[in-house]
Amino acid sequence: MIDLFWLTLTVGVFAGAQSLARRSGFHPVVNPVLISIAVIVAILLVTGTDYQTYLDGAQMIAYLLGPATVAIAVSLFRARRLIRQQALPVLGALAVGAPVGAASGWLIASAMGVDPAMALSFVPKSITAGIAVGVSEAIGGLPSLTVALAIITGVLGAVVAGPLMNRIGLRDPAARGFAMGVSAHGIATARAMQVSAVAGAFAGLGMALNGLATAVVVPLVFTLLG
Repeated sequence: MIDLFWLTLTVGVFAGAQSLARRSGFHPVVNPVLISIAVIVAILLVTGTDYQTYLDGAQMIAYLLGPATVAIAVSLFRARRLIRQQALPVLGALAVGAPVGAASGWLIASAMGVDPAMALSFVPKSITAGIAVGVSEAIGGLPSLTVALAIITGVLGAVVAGPLMNRIGLRDPAARGFAMGVSAHGIATARAMQVSAVAGAFAGLGMALNGLATAVVVPLVFTLLG
């Protein structure tokens, strides 16, 4: 019964947050993931429930993350012609965005003065959590911290990316989506899909390519350096 309770609560909270976001016209600040996290954390604190108990009850949602990520391939398939046309700009943006995402994590951690293990945990913050955990383990980081940082990065990207790109005059949906996917993985990709099909497809592409590039290159670089 407890398992069913936490699973039902999580789904219900997210459904309510999604409804609230819809009523706001999907305003970037009214982010369903951010709202859901805040509400669930508040409930856990008020009830004195530890995280492991909650995780045991809501683990079915974690199992669905894989199929949900793979489902992004549908939008990629639908936009395959446009993606082929933009292949060179996509590769160029990836060549810049992937190393910047990893390096910025290290620089942020260094500026905060954290210890080396924690600093390494910041490096894969811009890739989806499932891949980020493996990268963090490979380079000597703390996987649990990396997961938290990846979630924070995704939520911040989903909230600030749209207004920021509006401010700098970036209007092309493909470019906007790709930037969101590369910098803030799945959570920002979900936000891009709310904006347009093209933005969502390129966000999914950016998330996938950055995850692949980071998973291959970052451990190799740290092996060569270390």
